[in-house]
Amino acid sequence: MLQNEINDYFVQLGLFLKQFDTEFTRNSTVLHNNLFFDEFAEIIEKQQYQNGWFTKDQVTFALQSWANALTYENLKNWTKPYEFPKDSEPKIIGLILAGNIPLVGFHDVLSVIISGNIAKIKLSSNDQQLLKFIAKYLTTLNSEFSERILFVSEKLENFDAVIATGSNNTARYFEYYFRDKPNIIRKNRNSVAILTGNESKEDLIALGEDIFRYFGLGCRNVSKIFIPKDYDFKLFFEAMYEYGDIIHYDKYANNYDYNKAVFLMSNFKLLDNEFMTLKEDEGYASPISSVFYEYYDTVDAVLQKLEADAEKIQCITSNNLTKNSIPFGKTQKPELWDYADNVDTLDFLLKI
Repeated sequence: MLQNEINDYFVQLGLFLKQFDTEFTRNSTVLHNNLFFDEFAEIIEKQQYQNGWFTKDQVTFALQSWANALTYENLKNWTKPYEFPKDSEPKIIGLILAGNIPLVGFHDVLSVIISGNIAKIKLSSNDQQLLKFIAKYLTTLNSEFSERILFVSEKLENFDAVIATGSNNTARYFEYYFRDKPNIIRKNRNSVAILTGNESKEDLIALGEDIFRYFGLGCRNVSKIFIPKDYDFKLFFEAMYEYGDIIHYDKYANNYDYNKAVFLMSNFKLLDNEFMTLKEDEGYASPISSVFYEYYDTVDAVLQKLEADAEKIQCITSNNLTKNSIPFGKTQKPELWDYADNVDTLDFLLKI
């Protein structure tokens, strides 16, 4: 397949995914809808039975994010800076995908295919259906995708390079096991917000999206806020009440009750609004339903700390307090060129 052909197929995929918003709306111009629309609608509806965190709302949000990303203009802008070799033998790229949020590993798969290589995929047990269905749809667009997207259920073997995502513990295993192959090994990362106290309520409501989307399970979810020493939490909590219905979801509520109890038994001082807790803590990885906070003297001091801890940070959101800052409410809507861990996946794949 030629580069422009691959782009066209992913644009078609984006148009297919676009149909599956909060309401499923069939578009008669989308290719192969007669074969795939009803089946995918049923898969989405049943995702929560496969993974309790994959509610319909969370799955459709992920699908719309990808539908908005997979446009001709985005794909063109993403791939334009790179030089794609012609007639080179494709490499087999082993992919070990996470399953914390729906389709979290799709960008790696897309990057492998766009680079002209073969994706050999080990799926997470928590996200087994969505990517397989997408591969089936792409294969119907062009049968060559069946040779470019491969799934393995057993041990990942016979590959030229690997991209593996996991926890800090599994990363140590990955680094040892894949030490003789070109690799990208991803560890735990968290995202943070820097507040000054001058944010509007609308800013803070948008920040709530960064906190609560996917129940806080993603590395792009804000798990910690930095605040000035005189910060007044009143407006912050007023904004967070926009997300209060999250407590009616049993899995989230169970985590809220458990983590709150653990904090209280440890005599930690907490701020609590009955569906989230705030705990003063220098760490970054807060548990589900909790956000850590840390006071600062100056914004420059925060930026120095985050630079020193860069390997622990995925995103920074603020009102333009740093050049790498993401606007409030946008951390879960990355562009194609927003690479995980700031490692240029496409550049890595093109240089193997």
